[in-house]
Amino acid sequence: MLTSKERAELRAQANSLDTTLMVGKDGVTDAVVAEAENQLTARELVKGKVLETAFLSPREVSDAICEATGAEGVSVIGTKFVIYRFSQKCQEERNQTGRAKRKPTKVNPVRKGAQARRQAAKAQREQRNQYFRQQAIDKAIEKAREKQLKDSQ
Repeated sequence: MLTSKERAELRAQANSLDTTLMVGKDGVTDAVVAEAENQLTARELVKGKVLETAFLSPREVSDAICEATGAEGVSVIGTKFVIYRFSQKCQEERNQTGRAKRKPTKVNPVRKGAQARRQAAKAQREQRNQYFRQQAIDKAIEKAREKQLKDSQ
């Protein structure tokens, strides 16, 4: 089952896809299901169109293909529909090219800003402490020199 965010991401990816699956007046036949199966294995995301001569609505066609192939319906708009099914073959290709899907990490901008301010304050404290340590070392060296000068005289 796809979450609404995953579905929205898949819809965005489907915008640039060409329509590759056509359903005509015969409806959802074995040939259409086999072609959908091949395309889902090769691409994971398939965009289809129901022709005007078909007796089924795009929603019915999408549901029938999803049921037959084990895919999930992403969207139905007008006469076009988009279906998705995870493909191990595509995952292996992404892994080989270094484009494996990473689980997005949630970033809290308030927390990120607070952490950045804390790190900046810590760096400033460290710089100030280093300055004062160096000043204390310089003073101690100066006192030791003065003491040596007094003792030698």
